[in-house]
Amino acid sequence: MGKRDELIAKYADDLKSKCGMTPDMGLLTKVTIGCGPSIYNADASTVAGSDKSELETVKNNFLVKKLGLADSPALMEAIDSVIETYGRSERSKYRAVVYYMLVKHFGKESVFA
Repeated sequence: MGKRDELIAKYADDLKSKCGMTPDMGLLTKVTIGCGPSIYNADASTVAGSDKSELETVKNNFLVKKLGLADSPALMEAIDSVIETYGRSERSKYRAVVYYMLVKHFGKESVFA
Protein backbone atom coordinates (compact mmCIF):
# COMPACT_ATOMS: atom_id res chain seq x y z
CA MET A 1 0.00 0.00 0.00
CA GLY A 2 1.40 3.39 -1.00
CA LYS A 3 1.70 6.44 1.23
CA ARG A 4 -1.35 8.10 -0.33
CA ASP A 5 -3.47 4.96 0.17
CA GLU A 6 -2.41 4.84 3.84
CA LEU A 7 -3.44 8.49 4.27
CA ILE A 8 -6.80 7.89 2.55
CA ALA A 9 -7.43 4.96 4.92
CA LYS A 10 -6.57 7.23 7.86
CA TYR A 11 -8.96 9.93 6.56
CA ALA A 12 -11.73 7.33 6.09
CA ASP A 13 -11.20 6.18 9.67
CA ASP A 14 -11.49 9.79 10.92
CA LEU A 15 -14.73 10.25 8.98
CA LYS A 16 -16.17 7.08 10.56
CA SER A 17 -14.88 7.41 14.12
CA LYS A 18 -14.79 11.18 14.68
CA CYS A 19 -17.43 12.52 12.30
CA GLY A 20 -19.91 9.65 12.36
CA MET A 21 -20.16 9.33 8.57
CA THR A 22 -19.53 6.51 6.13
CA PRO A 23 -17.18 7.89 3.49
CA ASP A 24 -17.68 7.57 -0.26
CA MET A 25 -14.19 6.16 -0.91
CA GLY A 26 -14.15 7.24 -4.57
CA LEU A 27 -14.93 10.83 -3.67
CA LEU A 28 -12.55 10.80 -0.68
CA THR A 29 -9.76 9.57 -2.97
CA LYS A 30 -10.45 12.33 -5.52
CA VAL A 31 -10.62 15.05 -2.85
CA THR A 32 -7.34 13.75 -1.36
CA ILE A 33 -5.65 13.81 -4.78
CA GLY A 34 -7.05 17.33 -5.26
CA CYS A 35 -5.20 18.45 -2.12
CA GLY A 36 -1.94 17.72 -3.95
CA PRO A 37 1.39 17.40 -2.15
CA SER A 38 0.08 19.27 0.94
CA ILE A 39 -1.16 15.94 2.35
CA TYR A 40 2.46 14.84 2.85
CA ASN A 41 3.44 17.96 4.82
CA ALA A 42 2.69 17.72 8.55
CA ASP A 43 1.64 21.37 8.85
CA ALA A 44 -0.17 21.77 5.51
CA SER A 45 -2.07 18.48 5.82
CA THR A 46 -4.15 19.77 8.73
CA VAL A 47 -6.52 22.69 9.23
CA ALA A 48 -6.22 24.80 12.38
CA GLY A 49 -9.89 25.16 13.29
CA SER A 50 -9.30 28.10 15.60
CA ASP A 51 -7.08 30.08 13.19
CA LYS A 52 -9.34 32.65 11.48
CA SER A 53 -6.84 33.40 8.70
CA GLU A 54 -6.52 29.69 7.88
CA LEU A 55 -10.30 29.32 7.74
CA GLU A 56 -10.42 32.33 5.37
CA THR A 57 -7.87 30.54 3.17
CA VAL A 58 -10.02 27.39 3.14
CA LYS A 59 -13.01 29.54 2.18
CA ASN A 60 -11.24 31.50 -0.58
CA ASN A 61 -8.98 28.83 -2.08
CA PHE A 62 -11.22 25.80 -1.77
CA LEU A 63 -14.87 26.86 -1.59
CA VAL A 64 -14.69 29.88 -3.91
CA LYS A 65 -11.87 28.95 -6.33
CA LYS A 66 -12.08 25.14 -6.43
CA LEU A 67 -15.81 24.54 -5.89
CA GLY A 68 -16.91 27.73 -7.63
CA LEU A 69 -19.20 28.92 -4.84
CA ALA A 70 -20.13 32.58 -4.47
CA ASP A 71 -18.60 34.22 -1.39
CA SER A 72 -21.23 34.64 1.32
CA PRO A 73 -21.59 34.23 5.10
CA ALA A 74 -22.98 30.73 4.40
CA LEU A 75 -19.46 29.57 3.45
CA MET A 76 -17.95 30.38 6.84
CA GLU A 77 -21.03 28.90 8.56
CA ALA A 78 -20.42 25.66 6.64
CA ILE A 79 -16.74 25.63 7.64
CA ASP A 80 -17.72 26.19 11.30
CA SER A 81 -20.27 23.38 11.05
CA VAL A 82 -17.65 21.00 9.63
CA ILE A 83 -15.12 21.95 12.34
CA GLU A 84 -17.85 21.36 14.95
CA THR A 85 -18.68 17.92 13.47
CA TYR A 86 -14.97 16.97 13.38
CA GLY A 87 -14.66 18.11 17.01
CA ARG A 88 -13.22 21.46 18.06
CA SER A 89 -10.95 19.73 20.58
CA GLU A 90 -9.54 17.41 17.90
CA ARG A 91 -6.00 18.62 17.30
CA SER A 92 -5.41 17.02 13.90
CA LYS A 93 -8.18 18.03 11.56
CA TYR A 94 -7.00 16.61 8.27
CA ARG A 95 -7.43 18.99 5.34
CA ALA A 96 -8.71 16.22 3.05
CA VAL A 97 -11.39 15.27 5.61
CA VAL A 98 -12.49 18.90 6.08
CA TYR A 99 -12.61 19.40 2.29
CA TYR A 100 -14.52 16.13 1.82
CA MET A 101 -17.17 17.20 4.34
CA LEU A 102 -17.45 20.62 2.66
CA VAL A 103 -17.92 18.98 -0.76
CA LYS A 104 -20.70 16.82 0.74
CA HIS A 105 -22.24 19.81 2.56
CA PHE A 106 -22.56 21.82 -0.65
CA GLY A 107 -23.41 18.84 -2.88
CA LYS A 108 -20.44 19.64 -5.13
CA GLU A 109 -19.36 16.04 -5.80
CA SER A 110 -19.60 16.80 -9.54
CA VAL A 111 -16.46 18.99 -9.27
CA PHE A 112 -14.49 15.78 -8.59
CA ALA A 113 -16.37 13.54 -11.06
